[in-house]
Amino acid sequence: MASIKLPDGSIRELPDGSTVLQLAESIGKRLAQAAIVGKVNGKLVDVSYPLTGSHEVSIITDRDADGLYVMRHSTAHVLAQALRHLYGAKLQYTIGPVIDSGFFYDFEFPTGVTISADDLPKIEAEMQKIIAADYKFSREEVEPAKAKELLHAESQRFKDEIIDELAAAGEKSVSIYRQGDFTDLCRGPHIPSTGRIKAFKLLSTAGAYWRGDSDREQLTRIYGTAFFDKKDLEAHQKQIEEAKKRDHRVLGPQLGLYAIDDAVGQGLVLWKPKGAIVRQELQNFIGEHLRRQGYSQVFTPHIGRLGLYKTSGHYPYYRESQFPPLVDRELIEALSKEGCSCGELSNRMEKGEVDGYLLKPMNCPMHIKIYSSEQRSYRDLPIRLAEFGTVYRWEKSGELGGMTRVRGFTQDDAHLFCTEEQIPAEIAGCLELVKIVLGTLGMNEYRVRVGLRDPDSAKYVGSADQWDKAEKACKDAAATLGVPFTTEPGEAAFYGPKIDFVIKDVIGREWQLGTVQVDYQLPQRFDLSYTGSDNQPHRPVMIHRAPFGSMERFIGVLIEHFAGAFPLWLAPVQVAVLNVSEKSQAYAAEVAAKLKTAGIRAEADLGGDKIGAKIRLASMAKTPYMLVIGEKEAAEGKVAVRHRTEGDKGVVETGAFVEEIRAAVAARK
Repeated sequence: MASIKLPDGSIRELPDGSTVLQLAESIGKRLAQAAIVGKVNGKLVDVSYPLTGSHEVSIITDRDADGLYVMRHSTAHVLAQALRHLYGAKLQYTIGPVIDSGFFYDFEFPTGVTISADDLPKIEAEMQKIIAADYKFSREEVEPAKAKELLHAESQRFKDEIIDELAAAGEKSVSIYRQGDFTDLCRGPHIPSTGRIKAFKLLSTAGAYWRGDSDREQLTRIYGTAFFDKKDLEAHQKQIEEAKKRDHRVLGPQLGLYAIDDAVGQGLVLWKPKGAIVRQELQNFIGEHLRRQGYSQVFTPHIGRLGLYKTSGHYPYYRESQFPPLVDRELIEALSKEGCSCGELSNRMEKGEVDGYLLKPMNCPMHIKIYSSEQRSYRDLPIRLAEFGTVYRWEKSGELGGMTRVRGFTQDDAHLFCTEEQIPAEIAGCLELVKIVLGTLGMNEYRVRVGLRDPDSAKYVGSADQWDKAEKACKDAAATLGVPFTTEPGEAAFYGPKIDFVIKDVIGREWQLGTVQVDYQLPQRFDLSYTGSDNQPHRPVMIHRAPFGSMERFIGVLIEHFAGAFPLWLAPVQVAVLNVSEKSQAYAAEVAAKLKTAGIRAEADLGGDKIGAKIRLASMAKTPYMLVIGEKEAAEGKVAVRHRTEGDKGVVETGAFVEEIRAAVAARK
């Protein structure tokens, strides 16, 4: 008999070989009708999965996030089947994963065939036919050679490549899924049948490369989404439309905040004067709290020796996401004389036979070297080193996106060196910073996740005892925040667990921003020490923290969160001074000068355009306040105040307005 432990702790026994669906039926008809997949010992499986022996099982329905994930994956398969119907056997289908807001599937279309957004309704109509047919999803485990044979009937060379890799890795069998006349290589699981898809939408098309490699085949990517309820789909489509209006890739350049130029390099942000103001104001803001908490500012180079990052572990662990190492000219010339080719040089660097330089991917090794440059005593600890440090990561061109996914970015980075006893207080200080940042910006809706190690992974370095202590410190700290938090095994950095803040913006999208990490490993790798009260050497613990994370990503998110209309204290231009006619021009210029003298960022539009056009222009620039100055205001020494969203605020004394704005800016309202 199969012994099944259910989520409520009860035990249910069924004959060996009973399926997940039969388990659901034994509990109740409604549960069986709602069942999407099962979760057996933490792993998602089809409802046809046979149960033998003892297991912990839960039934996943359309109310569960896992159910939505599986349904979206199945919808991607329906998309591929529809395209086979429309474009024939020469269509090549590659991979179709689930992403945060839906799914995509990459295809190679027959020669001469191209598709665009105009073709999506036709594809959706074919998908609806497949859904109406209610084809069952059936799984079959076959040997790799048999899988290739089955897919050869559909001439799928991309699938052949994947199967060959699985076979080379030692896989004795692979899983094939069928629905109706369509066959695909897939790990699964899937919904019981295509008829369970209730609401879907194809969203867009884009170019892609097979496996993200620009030297491989050019493919067409189709994005889509799916929900169990049409109302949820409609709400999602409204969110997409709102997101388009807020897209920082459009608003940022329009508002003169930043530029990205291929002549400079993909993923490298050029901060324009207005964008630099926003960035500097944020840095000034957090700088006040860093000084209050006793941080010391440091500066480090943009490159460092490759050996430094080999010692830290960042180079071997994250090598694929870093720029290739650099070698100094003298060494290149010397090795060239020895007949060493570029390829040989690269191999020797990989083996550690030749040292080089690396564009800085992380700030922590250099902060470690600042710590170790002096003898330290327990009386010195904690030592808090902060830097707005620019780092560089190699991101594939297809993954770059405005300011939120770049190749060069500045972190509001800090590394704290402390004793074990000081860890709780230091984490609390770091979390306070994150809460201050989010609270000041009105980003009060967030969740917290604690990334833990995966005990079965070889990725993580260090002793289990150290990890246990670090993970406990993170969980204890997260529990003090007053918001629910989740623990996610496998999401820790290779050197330690972390606390991440996942922010929900005004239209409901989630962004991972601030982070705090506890690290016993890098102090050990670099043999750091301090002299304790017993006059003996002791190992410090490191805490990594970045409340903003990447300044580029954070400000990209802010642009979209505020739709480009920053709060008064952050706005690049806080007040626009607009004269009605030439007769009030001199006084308008005087008002603008007075504002600037008071430290208020003001711009004067003193041209000959009509006042309506000037107001429209200032509104489009998202300027918080406009001062309209006509002959009457000039004669009385007053200004007519207009607010960005509240409209006309009346006429006030110029001096009173200046003081009101200064106070509001100082309070960061």
